[in-house]
Amino acid sequence: MTAPSFAARKGGKKLTMLTAYDHPTAKILDECGIDAILVGDSCANTVMGRPNTLTMSIDEMVHHSKMVNSAVTNALVVADMPFMTYHVSVEEAVRNAGRLIQEGDAQAVKIEGSPEIFGPTITAIRNAGIPVMGHLGLTPQSIHALGGHKRQARTPEAQAQLERDAKGLEELGCFGVVLECVPADVAARITRSIACPTIGIGAGHDTDGQILVMHDILGWGFTSFTKTFVDIKSGMAEAFSAYINEVQSENFPGKEHQFS
Repeated sequence: MTAPSFAARKGGKKLTMLTAYDHPTAKILDECGIDAILVGDSCANTVMGRPNTLTMSIDEMVHHSKMVNSAVTNALVVADMPFMTYHVSVEEAVRNAGRLIQEGDAQAVKIEGSPEIFGPTITAIRNAGIPVMGHLGLTPQSIHALGGHKRQARTPEAQAQLERDAKGLEELGCFGVVLECVPADVAARITRSIACPTIGIGAGHDTDGQILVMHDILGWGFTSFTKTFVDIKSGMAEAFSAYINEVQSENFPGKEHQFS
């Protein structure tokens, strides 16, 4: 999968996308046939135990991106540009995007926010030969300004602005747009009105594809709009408890577990 082939799936078979932050997880996702993997700044709260995504640094993102890319042969790998890595200046944004490609081995980057604010930045990054995915609706890097994790575009005015923003990202050449926590009917209208794929998360069924945080579908349940497909969290707790009990009761290791 490449950015152009991802974009070409518009209106076709639904696109699938999940997050990954390490080599083993990315390898399984790739082998299962996922279309794209997001090395998300959600690593900060889902893996690092931080309260939000705002403390994720460019060095950390490069580190995790490189781990993910070392496992992948088929999926498109997109790296989030962390908070304050594309806000200060266009030049700094291009430099940081370049690091994710050059050092992190990603194939594309994702930027949160309106084209009215980040249009010149997106254009400059694309001019450097780096594909850009947009992200609208609930943008976690703006969580303080938004007042928390709330559904977005709840008024007609906000919905009209969201539609304009999505069209603007398409015109800037984004190969895809994530729509997070917006009304399903608005996401459907946007999907019909723009030429690049829409990827929904908490945005209903009618987008061109879906993305979720990998930990959410495995039982951790950090977000309310996800589904637990397999409860790996409980399975891990069961395995850890069994190990502790068997060691303490001296049932493990047995002779068959000795190295010889």
